[in-house]
Amino acid sequence: MLTTLGDGLKDAFLMAWTVWWALVLGFAISAIVQAWVPRERIERALGGSGARPITLATGLGAASSSCSYAAIAIAKSLFQKGSSAASALAFQFASTNLVVELGVVIWVLLGWQFTLAEFVGGLILIVVMTVLLRLFASKRLEEEAREHAQQADTGHQHHSAGAHMTIRARLTSLSAWSDVAHNFRNDWSMLYKEITLGFLLAGFVGQLGNGFFNVLFIAHAPPGVKLIENVLVGPLIAVLSFVCSVGNVPLAAVLWSGGIGFAGVISFIFADLIVLPIILIYRKYYGTRFALRIVALMFVTIVLAALIVDGLFSAAGLIPHVRPSRADIFGQVKVDYKLLTNILGLAIFASLFAITMRRGATDPMCGMKVEKAKAIRVDMDGHTLYFCSDHCATAVRRSGLPPGAVRT
Repeated sequence: MLTTLGDGLKDAFLMAWTVWWALVLGFAISAIVQAWVPRERIERALGGSGARPITLATGLGAASSSCSYAAIAIAKSLFQKGSSAASALAFQFASTNLVVELGVVIWVLLGWQFTLAEFVGGLILIVVMTVLLRLFASKRLEEEAREHAQQADTGHQHHSAGAHMTIRARLTSLSAWSDVAHNFRNDWSMLYKEITLGFLLAGFVGQLGNGFFNVLFIAHAPPGVKLIENVLVGPLIAVLSFVCSVGNVPLAAVLWSGGIGFAGVISFIFADLIVLPIILIYRKYYGTRFALRIVALMFVTIVLAALIVDGLFSAAGLIPHVRPSRADIFGQVKVDYKLLTNILGLAIFASLFAITMRRGATDPMCGMKVEKAKAIRVDMDGHTLYFCSDHCATAVRRSGLPPGAVRT
């Protein structure tokens, strides 16, 4: 047992070592986009219904953070302010399937074909979802859900910086880079548990023999039966694993090595928006009826999109047939390009975190890191408190500081 525990932890670390630089690069790019594109502009652009808001939601989602929890919070805010359910769901699908960091990590662990399939499939997801939406949720039910969302907590709205600066000014402005650093740190704060859990699951699942995977996936059956079974089982594994966003890619690599089909891997990665904790959040935001309808819509959409991607890639001859071994997935620490890129990634990570430590403060209500110069300030009991939004500041004014809150 101790040997298995040690091997699982070792493989989890080796997988993290393999993708560390990719994670840092992806989160840094995402933080730059979030810091320099004002949230208010996004909300104005996505108001109303039709093809244009859905297209804009797709583009803006692809340029946002990959955090599934952040995606559904932003989508709820957009939905409250008048965007259609189709636009809000398109934003969620794009921000969890079309983002840079996810594509880079998939490329490193699974190969470029899977990255291409993820991006093509992400667009197909949005198209299929838009077409099927009214079969699952009527206009009346959508409006009831909007009223429910408007009564729910507003949540945290973090400020963008550099909105009125030129690109050249942003590149040379410490204030603009400080905002990048705070977005970078906040994204890591939201996602580090999911990412860590993903690596740990992958490390320990990797200790199981292929016999375990043969129980999960049909090995001896006609190709059509195997395909359907894989695209149905893939999302179910994702739902039960509780891991979402970038965190489910390591486990996807282990599943691919263990025998799941190409379409099954794609459907597994797509399913990060229907894991059990997120389903409970949908229920809180939109009410039980609408939550169940959109979860069913997402599941059907994921299955159909995975089948379409598999058909397209099969016709184009792009489905890889060589599966990586466990050694290929988990790699090893040695003097090569990974060592250099990981050192560079560590330097970027440390530099951005250092900026937040020098210029930032912790919101005592939600625990997010905010820049003092741009935060909402409240003087209370001889202390100056800094908040990410009016929501947090108002909550403290009404109810006082929560137990264990940090005073800056």
